[in-house]
Amino acid sequence: MASAFAYPKTRRLDLVEEHFGQQVADPYRWLEEDVRNDAEVAAWARTQNDVTQSYLATLPGRDIFKSRLQKLFDHERVSPPWARGGRYVYTRQTGLQNQPVLVMRHGLEGAERVLIDPNDWSSDGTTALGEWAISDDGALIAYTIQQAGTDWRTIKVFDVHAREILADDVTRARFMTIAWTKDSRGFFYSRYPDAAGDETSQAGVQNHAVYYHALGTSQAEDRLVYATPDQPHLINIGYTTDDGRYLVLMSTPGPGANALAIIDLDDPVWTPRQLITEIDSDWMIYGNVGTQLFIGTNKGAERKKIVSADLAQPDLVFEDVVPEQEATLGYAALLGGKLLATYLVDAKAEMRRYALDGTFEGMIDLPGIGTVGGFRGEQDSNEVFFVFTSYNIPTTIYRYDVANNTTYVWARPDAGIDLDRINVEQRFYPSKDGTRIPMFIIRRKDVAGPAPTLLYAYGGFGISMIPFYAPTQMAWVEQGGVSVVANIRGGGEYGKSWHDAGRFANRQNAFDDFIAAGEYLKAEGITSPDGLAIQGESNGGLLMGAVTNQRPDLFAAVLPGVGVMDMLRFPLFTGGKMWMEDFGDPRQDKHFHALRSYSPYHNVESGRDYPAILVTTADTDDRVIPGHSFKYVAALQAADIGDRPHLLRVETRAGHGAGKPTDKVIDETADQWAFIAHWTGLHVRQP
Repeated sequence: MASAFAYPKTRRLDLVEEHFGQQVADPYRWLEEDVRNDAEVAAWARTQNDVTQSYLATLPGRDIFKSRLQKLFDHERVSPPWARGGRYVYTRQTGLQNQPVLVMRHGLEGAERVLIDPNDWSSDGTTALGEWAISDDGALIAYTIQQAGTDWRTIKVFDVHAREILADDVTRARFMTIAWTKDSRGFFYSRYPDAAGDETSQAGVQNHAVYYHALGTSQAEDRLVYATPDQPHLINIGYTTDDGRYLVLMSTPGPGANALAIIDLDDPVWTPRQLITEIDSDWMIYGNVGTQLFIGTNKGAERKKIVSADLAQPDLVFEDVVPEQEATLGYAALLGGKLLATYLVDAKAEMRRYALDGTFEGMIDLPGIGTVGGFRGEQDSNEVFFVFTSYNIPTTIYRYDVANNTTYVWARPDAGIDLDRINVEQRFYPSKDGTRIPMFIIRRKDVAGPAPTLLYAYGGFGISMIPFYAPTQMAWVEQGGVSVVANIRGGGEYGKSWHDAGRFANRQNAFDDFIAAGEYLKAEGITSPDGLAIQGESNGGLLMGAVTNQRPDLFAAVLPGVGVMDMLRFPLFTGGKMWMEDFGDPRQDKHFHALRSYSPYHNVESGRDYPAILVTTADTDDRVIPGHSFKYVAALQAADIGDRPHLLRVETRAGHGAGKPTDKVIDETADQWAFIAHWTGLHVRQP
């Protein structure tokens, strides 16, 4: 079964280490070095790219997909606006612009003007506008600059009146929000300490802390507000309540659980008060009325509930406001004097309205199966904006009048495709252990029989796979392909227990759920016997590697993107230690054996025919370093796993995904879709 493909030669180390009685080889560890600094790794990646691009150029559907993707992306996309001082500020991306532009209107229907246009920041479109926040008086906007996809941010301040950038310059920001004080004289943000002299972009990070920056001062004068030096691996994020009185401080090792503290900003000492110290549950403050807090938590409530507590009391007592429901609470906000809450019912969104005493006041109508969120509004204003989207509904902005309980469309894009032809269906299938798993099936209404199918999932960190519109998905579906999203365990669709069922030693459940999805699609005649392609990114990239090693016979083609592929060394790089809350710690005997059993890099098995595999990563990814993908591809190419191609595509000046310019998204997707179309038998035609 030796491969007929001519892969680049990869140097192999004679490196074997013993871990808990097991001999573990790591022959490609040298590929962990930063591709931007190590000449040998850079040359290896270039050669891999050359081989991959030469192969992709032979695929007939590539140019058709690219041309069609350009048309599908060529429509207006806006975000819900923040209203401040009569100004409405939001982002707009028109057509094929590489990056969204920050714009403003005076009044709800006023003329639009550009405030910040990142498309002028770099010649290749890779410098992006990241997080941003407008001051309470609407006069200032603090915003971040993201270079080439990195997680590091630089914060600048824009004066709306003068239309100029102020001298303030804040660096080393990462994993944070920007929160203005009520007086608009400064803002809170999170950062890491200054880099050590020998620190590389792939080095592990620790001692994250919340700071306050006063306008007109240097960053060296910024005030340290909150840190956790006794737990240096924690992420510390601060945000202010709507009335500006409190700074909420969340400390977390990763999604799913956090400690909680609060600072009364009326007290000039800014002394943190610890509310929750044990990191075993999720806590988020949704808002306050005076000293009364409204908090979402899964403590004692698998699918979350809303509780209240009075800060005026020396000992906090949490009282249920909205008890746990059969549906899973997603998010809630105190807006217009009401609690507006989103829930997931079998991964489909509902929007519910409650009085502040917890009295249910009814559902807010939504257009169908989809996702709702992105609330923008204020506690004392009846004007609320939110987003609704689905697999066949482009991202639409709604304006909701709380007092009148009425909703209307504020911005709806023309997607340039007849979406009435697209059907969204939800089904349920049994996993290996009998657990009932939901999946969404998206296809043209005239596609009834077996058809080439792309199955997607994530399955980790309590992150739910919720319906949203993607031009990339439409390019596959309109060609007659089927797109399927499986809501496997490890996500948050059914609350904490669903997440825990895919964590640590339970992670095999997520793999079993995904494999069962593939078997179901074949048994039900949705896909053909050799027509199933699969895709996942980041934690989903790990999923792809693991299930391919376990069931290579089930899949025709695989698209692992920016995946965590070496489960024994992931904590050593960037923010990898945070992932131990989901994966476990490979330095501990109780976690090592499970991690070793499914680690994609360590379990490539010669003597079995593997599907065609196109691995994607990026040179500036400082969340999941490209070395994960490099080592995995080297292991694939060295193994005797059949004659289908096992290729690597490395994007330049791009990171983990956020901030990737439109043209790079289009190019990468065209390559991926052409690759899986060829190996699943999808005949690509001009639309």
